[in-house]
Amino acid sequence: MRNLIIADTQDITRLGIKSMVREIKDISQVFEVGDKSDLIHVLSENVDALIILDYTLFDFESINDLQILSERYPKSDWILFSDELSDSFLKQIQANDLPFSIVLKSCPLTEIDATIGSALVGESFYCKRVDNHMRTLSRSLESASDHNLTQTEKEILKEIALGHTTKEIAAERHLSFHTVITHRKNIFRKLEVNNVHEATKYAMKAGIVDVSEYYI
Repeated sequence: MRNLIIADTQDITRLGIKSMVREIKDISQVFEVGDKSDLIHVLSENVDALIILDYTLFDFESINDLQILSERYPKSDWILFSDELSDSFLKQIQANDLPFSIVLKSCPLTEIDATIGSALVGESFYCKRVDNHMRTLSRSLESASDHNLTQTEKEILKEIALGHTTKEIAAERHLSFHTVITHRKNIFRKLEVNNVHEATKYAMKAGIVDVSEYYI
């Protein structure tokens, strides 16, 4: 038996979810929260809960906040339940292999029910519309895998992924510290990433740095 946390500011959505899960025997108690602070408080007391969250309506600063929260409570499972999610958001889900289920509010009840059932047993599930769209995004990423990075930016990205500091890269390439900082900002902007970890994941996926080389 698991508890359910409904994290949504829309009354009609909370009412609909409670109606759907009323007959699910694996759910023992349902909590409703209206902001991130309440969510963290309830989750801290229900560490293995299933959370149904409308990310677009909540006060998360970025997907990184959501990722950190899910990692803090590894026994929890998450369903992202929104009207729509942006391409950049879905790309970050893909790039970071985040174990969230995703279903849209416009999906038929059978898909929503299937998503809840999968999440209850710890399995990620994408509704058909999101799954098809993410496949399209993945193909788009493959066809434009360099994100218009210049050769210099690719080389600097490789050095970043290999753990070299900005000072080390500047010294090795005979560039100023500020020039390397500018390159770094441009790389992160083009890749739509926020930190070295995400940039490194991209570099490995795109073949800019070899996995065996990364672990030397």
